[in-house]
This record gives sequence, structure tokens and C-alpha cells, in this order.
Amino acid sequence: MARVIVDVMLKPEILDAQGQAIARALPRLGFSGVSAVRQGKRFEVEIDGPADETALSDVRKMAETLLANTVIEDYTVTVES
Repeated sequence: MARVIVDVMLKPEILDAQGQAIARALPRLGFSGVSAVRQGKRFEVEIDGPADETALSDVRKMAETLLANTVIEDYTVTVES
């Protein structure tokens, strides 16, 4: 069994309203020195068997069809060690 991580983030040119709201709230909560925040999603996918190229290809298909909106979001696929 292997665990594959899919991280999804808005593309850099897309306005991240949630990230901006978080960045504005941090000073009010006593945190300083943060110039920007971008908010995203993380998916942990456990697959049967090894994380070979076939399995990773399937996870990429999952990301493109369900986990990420590829019009406005980028994603990365990594195998957790």
C-alpha cells in the first residue's frame, strides 16, 4: 500500500480571496511578519500496491477529473515516503 498526496492550489493569476482574508486576520490575532497567504487543498490517496507509474497516472486522472478544477487550479502529485 502506498500513500499519494495531491496538493491543489489556485493558479498564481487567480485571486485568492480566502488567502487574503486570512492574511488580514493574522495581525488582529497577534501574528506579524506575514506578507501573503494562499489557501489550498490537500488530498491523501491510499492505493493498493506500489506507487508505480500506472498508479500515479490514475491519481493524476483523479486530480484532473475530480480533485482539481484545472481551469483555475494547479495540482502536484507526490508519493509520501
